Parts: sequence; C-alpha cells; structure tokens
Amino acid sequence: MTEKEKKINPLDVAMRQVDIAAERLKLDPGIGEKIKKTKRELIVHFPVKMDDGSVEIFTGYRVQHNVTRGPGKGGYVIILMSIWMRSGHLRCG
Repeated sequence: MTEKEKKINPLDVAMRQVDIAAERLKLDPGIGEKIKKTKRELIVHFPVKMDDGSVEIFTGYRVQHNVTRGPGKGGYVIILMSIWMRSGHLRCG
C-alpha cells in the first residue's frame, strides 16, 4: 500500500461524493449540507466476556441519517455507511 493510499479518509470521500451528486442535480447548497449531517446518532459501549475470560469493550453505532423522505431504516451502521446509503437514495430517487 502506498503512502497516498494510507492517507485516504473514507468519510472525506463520502462527503465529496455527496457534493458531486448535489452539484450534478443542481440542488440548493443547503440541501447538500443537510444530507451530510446525521439526524440522530446513538453510540453505545458494551463489555463482552471473551473465551479466555478477559473482558473487552466494544462500540456499537445506530445512525438515522435523514428521514425527510419517510421513516429511517433500522439497523446498526456507521456514519460513513449511512452517508453512502443516503447519497444512493439521492441518485436513485
């Protein structure tokens, strides 16, 4: 892996994809910014006892990105996936 590949931030890539889609669709800049922001985020940390008896703390995320077009889908996703899902709805809708 090259040094450039190591520095790529997937969240930045997703944000840029939203910008490109909004520009191509000639959306008001405020709408593009709204799409990039989450409506609700729930972050939980929970302990799990491992097979060797040790306890590890894991983090879970639930994100509702934008419910403008109706109820948000359930499920545990990270912010990045939520943005990509939303921009997919933007291109297909």
